[in-house]
Amino acid sequence: MKKSIKEHYKDAKIIEIPVADGGEGSVDCFLSAIGGEKQFVFCNNPYFEKMSAYYGLIDKNTAIIEMATCAGLPLVENRKNPALTTTYGVGELMLDAKNKGVKKIILGLGGSCTNDFGCGLASCCGVKFLDENGKAFIPVGQTLKDVRDIDISQAKRDFKGVEIIVMCDIDNVAYGINGASFVFAPQKGADADMIKMLDDGIKNICKVVKEKLNIEVKDIKGGGAAGAMGAGMLAFFGAKLKMGIEVVLDLVDFDKIISDADLIFTGEGKIDSQSLNGKVVIGVSKRAKKQGIPVIAVVGGAEGDLSKAYDMGVSAIFSINRLPQDFSISRNYSEQNLKFSMDNILRLTTVGN
Repeated sequence: MKKSIKEHYKDAKIIEIPVADGGEGSVDCFLSAIGGEKQFVFCNNPYFEKMSAYYGLIDKNTAIIEMATCAGLPLVENRKNPALTTTYGVGELMLDAKNKGVKKIILGLGGSCTNDFGCGLASCCGVKFLDENGKAFIPVGQTLKDVRDIDISQAKRDFKGVEIIVMCDIDNVAYGINGASFVFAPQKGADADMIKMLDDGIKNICKVVKEKLNIEVKDIKGGGAAGAMGAGMLAFFGAKLKMGIEVVLDLVDFDKIISDADLIFTGEGKIDSQSLNGKVVIGVSKRAKKQGIPVIAVVGGAEGDLSKAYDMGVSAIFSINRLPQDFSISRNYSEQNLKFSMDNILRLTTVGN
């Protein structure tokens, strides 16, 4: 984008702000925008196999963690099974950050392969889950139905004084037709029978949380993020759930940076109805609208009725794909297609000028 702008407006002042909404790439975006260091940890992948993962450390006081780093969908490849996968490794990243003395943990939810309510993470961080016989175990998707009691006392002591902010880009609740299992488990490998089983498990643990911890999480917006990990983080750690893009834009001082901008370019892979719930394009556009700054979204694809996007501050939407090709083909030409689209958008702005 920057290269194309310079070809048409040689004297333009261009400010690049890498942003993400809590999913993959969030740590790198934070570190690129405000500085910090990567901390590498030897931890568990979604199948309790050892791997190396990292999180970001800013000013030694704040840790930025992506749950997808060690519980993301790409890690399971052809072994998708949300009944068996765990978030335990994410807990190992949190523990490492806590042991380094951080006072704030920002946890990005998105791109998960799990449906365990965050119980793997919680188990790693000291939360005990007990079955009907009082035996402790680490719940996964298929065993959430077996949880009968929860003890958060150790985790409460260990994480005292640590603020935990959870970034999510959806507002789905924990269970039900609009919950984690029905909406997101299919892309993680679940069939109809598994979806029902997973949803029943989430429903059970929400009930136990209500009975044993006196916390109601079933209707929390964003609670369904990352296999209902949003609800779990609230229940076990008292975490604050926030739209990921809002957290990122606040941290990079976005409102101040754009105050004298003439035009903002942003984009995402595909803009659709889900994008209206707090993803990057809408997060950027809503803030730009308050300052009367036009926003052009350059995307891989646009689907459905997007009239609300214009109401929220998007000035125009352009898809970069020039030919009717399957994504498996067009993905190999993304850079060329983006350059072609940007060149033509900028030619149009010169006509307008």
